[in-house]
Amino acid sequence: MPKKLPKGVSIDRDRHGNVRLYFRMAGKPKVRLREAPGTKEFDQEVACARLGIPHVVKSEPAEPLRDTASEGSFQWLVQQYHTRALVKLAHAVMGRRKRILDEVCESKHKGKRRGALPYALLERKHVLEIRDELRATPGAQNDIVKTISAMYGWAVESDLAKINPALGIKRLRSGDGFHTWSREEVAQFEDHHPAGSKARLALHLAMFTGLRLSDLAIVGRQHIRNGWLTIRPGKTKKSSGVLVELPVIAPLQATIDQCKTGDLTFLVTEFNKPFSVNGLGNKMRQWCDEAGLPQCSTHGLRKAGATIAAENGATDEELMAIFGWTTKQQTTHYTKNASRKRIAAGAAHKLIPEQKMDETVPPKNAMVKSGTKTVN
Repeated sequence: MPKKLPKGVSIDRDRHGNVRLYFRMAGKPKVRLREAPGTKEFDQEVACARLGIPHVVKSEPAEPLRDTASEGSFQWLVQQYHTRALVKLAHAVMGRRKRILDEVCESKHKGKRRGALPYALLERKHVLEIRDELRATPGAQNDIVKTISAMYGWAVESDLAKINPALGIKRLRSGDGFHTWSREEVAQFEDHHPAGSKARLALHLAMFTGLRLSDLAIVGRQHIRNGWLTIRPGKTKKSSGVLVELPVIAPLQATIDQCKTGDLTFLVTEFNKPFSVNGLGNKMRQWCDEAGLPQCSTHGLRKAGATIAAENGATDEELMAIFGWTTKQQTTHYTKNASRKRIAAGAAHKLIPEQKMDETVPPKNAMVKSGTKTVN
């Protein structure tokens, strides 16, 4: 491999350590380079990637350009999904999915660009092939499968496809995601950021409402009336459209009263302007680091709230109402874990050997004295 690669070309390694070359340009999907570096063919391939056109090998016919996808191709389906399903999805959600799908279009199967292949012929084995080729970590591989499944699920509902080839593919174990705050970590954050501070307000808003970062950036006094918080979460506004209605509990109201807030948003910058979503995320990152909690994040507070509520006996339906979930797929993780913990607490004494139990638990027929009477 040459010591210096052309501008825009970078090296990625897959999970097996194999070297892969990609061309990247701001605002465009990355392009996989397959020719040998240092050859004329490689230079031609880089030039094509720079111009945004397919690289034609030998006498192969040119494939359609990305903006002129032929009807029935995988890229045509991506375009239909992006255009027609956008009304039901938040722009941020569709944006993430579109970036992944564009990358799938630019990848190749047996030397041919996947975006030019018929979407109706995509099978389960092909989805697995795409997953393993484009991503190396379990979480990222799951994102590929979920995105393809979402598009084909929409296509089936829209009578554009007969089956969803990604349906039923088991998700890979990718850990528990964002770290869930412990009660001790919450206390540590509170010790560092006193009552009346903006950081304490952010903590309690996240913990006691269960709102996501995107909603924490916009929630304000206009969302509270007669002691109730009412908000339609942005993430599900176009999909389920669920409305979250939650009483403002006393600890949260006390924190709001103690803090200086903005007019339309509780959380504001030092210039008294509402935070952007990224700005608030960065600020929360700073506050966590200052408290010595680099492992903690805003989303982890949402998980902590669900964990605490479940351990306090909240049902699946109650968690769905609090956190704006519409299925029990999210809630059962918390309620099952809490149930296991309660069962273990009630059964731990059964671990004591029988002879030890005999010493601590009186036999059923034992004579017990009560005052002057003997009770059997």
